Amino acid sequence: MSMAWLRNLSKFSTIKASKRPKNTDPFCLLPSFPTFLSHFSSNAVEEKPCTKPVEYSGLEPTKPHEKPRVVVLGSGWAGCRLMKGLDPHVYDIVCVSPRNHMVFTPLLASTCVGTLEFRSVAEPIGRIQPAISREPGSYFFLANCTNIDANNHTVHCETVTEGVETIPPWKFTISYDKLVIALGSQPSTFGIQGVKEHAIFLREVHHAQEIRRKLLLNLMLSDVPGISEEEKQRLLHCVVVGGGPTGVEFSGELSDFIMRDVRQRYAHVKDYISVTLIEANEILSSFDDRLRGYATKQLTKSGVRLVRGVVKDVKAQKIVLNDGSEVPYGLLVWSTGVGPLPIIQSLDLPKAPGGRIGVDEWLRVPSVQDVFSIGDCSGFVESTGRPTLPALAQVAERQGKYLAALLNKIGKEGVGHAKSAKEIEFGDPFVYKALWKHGNYW
Repeated sequence: MSMAWLRNLSKFSTIKASKRPKNTDPFCLLPSFPTFLSHFSSNAVEEKPCTKPVEYSGLEPTKPHEKPRVVVLGSGWAGCRLMKGLDPHVYDIVCVSPRNHMVFTPLLASTCVGTLEFRSVAEPIGRIQPAISREPGSYFFLANCTNIDANNHTVHCETVTEGVETIPPWKFTISYDKLVIALGSQPSTFGIQGVKEHAIFLREVHHAQEIRRKLLLNLMLSDVPGISEEEKQRLLHCVVVGGGPTGVEFSGELSDFIMRDVRQRYAHVKDYISVTLIEANEILSSFDDRLRGYATKQLTKSGVRLVRGVVKDVKAQKIVLNDGSEVPYGLLVWSTGVGPLPIIQSLDLPKAPGGRIGVDEWLRVPSVQDVFSIGDCSGFVESTGRPTLPALAQVAERQGKYLAALLNKIGKEGVGHAKSAKEIEFGDPFVYKALWKHGNYW
């Protein structure tokens, strides 16, 4: 009984005012006396809620004599390339992201089969822009953006927490002089039931870890005595839905893994493992015909079965196509493209076709001051007459590089603070150029 009393008492002794929002009544933060007594009484004690409004703490607006603050939302290709190019002598840099590293996504498929280790495709934010780790006014916050108040130049954030036994998420605000939205995108499921429950995406390191774990587990299970021939074929059937760059790359890596490793290390089940790539149209449909033909030839040569069809439903051990046929699987990887995040859809900002945040030729968000957007979450508004660029790392990287140079120019001309760059000449607009043809882009 005494130990339980001490444990209950310790819950209140560990509360520190320094970790709470400033300008908030401390008596609203501490447990009330009736609540305290309820821990020692079997009778329920009704507590009246505190009516004091909550004022969240955070980073206040910068002063005129201080460096202007650039807030970057996201740590993908666009955001990290931007932060790398920003001049820390001109700006304080603040990054808000639920991920404290950048993922080199083109090589993510290689980590699924052990060709590369996971640490080889992840780079810490503090190494990309060292100022975030050492400068007093620059920070990285492991948090999600929940809202943007463009009128007051404020970003509302909430810390990232995982699991049941963790602390509740903490809310805070950040005032910005320049805001860059580079939140990326999310996998498109097209509203198909069962995708989120049974399929694995391939966009983060933990996705690759889950794929590797599932693949090796199925190889082990298929070798257990008593497993039927049909169940072996299902366990070792790897299905990839989506014939874009990610799906084609992963299918190629998986077929190489089967030919080079599985046939040597898992000789008992080597004849059961197979890979199927399902695509509604042609694989790499937005790429050049010669590249598309070469990829099709190489995949077929390496043993990948190409199926043209549309997934209608996803169940625990099989998928159903639009023609009614069923495809059993042991591993299902979903890579059918990307779409805007819920936070992007909820923001009261101009939108481009497809639901992305609309930007002009200089990657500015029209109708609001000091807000820019780059990467997969942005697209040109219709008034520019430009088509939406593909959601590729190449596009995001060049947008980040361009915007970093533009912001450095603004800051060095002394108009980096909020609402001070109205009449400045921005110079040449952003133009995406490629050495190879991708659809209608050069």
